[in-house]
Amino acid sequence: MSETSSLNDSASAACGCGAVDGDTATGRKATGVDPDAKSRNLVRLRRIEGQVRGLQKMVEDDRYCADIMTQISSVQEALRAVGRELLRNHLRHCAAAAIRGSPSQAEAMYDELADLFHRSAR
Repeated sequence: MSETSSLNDSASAACGCGAVDGDTATGRKATGVDPDAKSRNLVRLRRIEGQVRGLQKMVEDDRYCADIMTQISSVQEALRAVGRELLRNHLRHCAAAAIRGSPSQAEAMYDELADLFHRSAR
């Protein structure tokens, strides 16, 4: 077994997420996704996409810098809301399953969550 597939297998086991062919980023895919949360996140992300397009137009139109910064803050908060929803789903499904699993799965999940919280706090 290669080191890469070994890492993917252990990450899969730690997270409760299954390996999926064609997922080039990590080889994992969420298996316990709340359909309502997914729908809410997609709506939010589409709205954010529109907000970002609006920001581009504001810059092109030489709008007042403070107005642009206000809109940037709005986009950042909207992205944080999507992140909170995704984190909640990850904790409810992937993390809970891993923590209830073997001690090695639990330890891997603790490490993953600590890293995730650190990256999210920046």
